[in-house]
Amino acid sequence: MILTDTHSHLYDAKFADDRQEMIARAFEEGVERIFIPNVDQHTVKEMMDVVAAYPGKCFPMMGLHPCHVKADFQEELQVLKAHLDAGNFCAVGEIGMDLYWDKTFVEEQKEAFRTQIHWAKEKGLPIAIHCRDAFGEVFEVLESEKDEKLRGIFHCFTGSLEQAHRAIDLNFYLGIGGVVTFKKAGLDKVVEQIDLKHLVLETDSPYLAPSPNRGKRNESAYLVHIAQKVADLHQVSLEEVAAVTTENSKKIFGL
Repeated sequence: MILTDTHSHLYDAKFADDRQEMIARAFEEGVERIFIPNVDQHTVKEMMDVVAAYPGKCFPMMGLHPCHVKADFQEELQVLKAHLDAGNFCAVGEIGMDLYWDKTFVEEQKEAFRTQIHWAKEKGLPIAIHCRDAFGEVFEVLESEKDEKLRGIFHCFTGSLEQAHRAIDLNFYLGIGGVVTFKKAGLDKVVEQIDLKHLVLETDSPYLAPSPNRGKRNESAYLVHIAQKVADLHQVSLEEVAAVTTENSKKIFGL
């Protein structure tokens, strides 16, 4: 059984003291493929160090996280575009919009999102979308950019059934993480109505640890709890969920 974590910040400082052990635990649980999103120019080296240490297991993305879009975002984008052009990346991410923490740079977030979508189209890459309190704004951009080249993952999807179908219609897979295990979140009611062929799994570690580890530091090994919850919702085996979602990840990333 091979599980694929399509979104894990393995380079995060929260893993500084036990990164090797943490990654080893993931492999022991069958999580043999881990895709790593970038945040800004300051995370590139740490991310690439992890990728270099685990060839064929860990795969990097390149992008500017919406929470890091500030007044100087154009300069930041120039730096990241240079990395994208010089390296070998599996996706442009994580990109999108976040209006939960701060609405100061809404238009800048939108422009950065659109610019990075264009990068992905130029490179023939998928995108990994971060969307928090911004479904309307994100869909506005995506629908204006819709074509045969636009594709990717709605990372940490927590929307409604209607929003799920809207994302799928735009050629996106839904990234299902720890929230699906939270009793009052309601995501389970959505996931059980979505065919497995539209889903991929993720941890977003070190954030959003699934039950029974909710509130603790998350790690890729905990993906098995998310996979088991999805299996229970669809009344299939854990092995089937692992196989289908891993195959979906291969279709998205080409890896």
